[in-house]
Amino acid sequence: MSPTTQASTRTAALEDLLCFDLYSASRAVTACYRPLLTELGLTYPQYLVVRVLGDGAARPVSSLVNDLHLDHGTLTPLLRRLETAGLVTRTRSTSDERVVEIGLTAAGTALQDRFADLDCQIREAMGLDETAARDLQTRLRALTDGLRC
Repeated sequence: MSPTTQASTRTAALEDLLCFDLYSASRAVTACYRPLLTELGLTYPQYLVVRVLGDGAARPVSSLVNDLHLDHGTLTPLLRRLETAGLVTRTRSTSDERVVEIGLTAAGTALQDRFADLDCQIREAMGLDETAARDLQTRLRALTDGLRC
């Protein structure tokens, strides 16, 4: 079903709900990623973790929690699966053994080369040029930053 058709069949109860449109857009974008990430052996949340670690520096789990807006209970099993897949390492900090640091392995780093093509495919699927994508991103960030719930 096309986005136009979906909008025209939306029930009156959902018609004016911005939250539903945001939810639907999020699900649609994630669905576009799914087949591309399946080829790489990643789920969308795993992709985000590997992406965040792409600068090469090991980071504390708490940093990932903050950056990805996930809680420890969600992130910890995800990191275990990435470690089992050979994409990340989990090591205790030498300065504070209570802190677990996450870093990419060589295999995790190698995935970074595949992400640029993936980004182009997703932007194309969205029908956005670079300018429109940046404008939408700016608006979404402002919305997120402005919410104080």
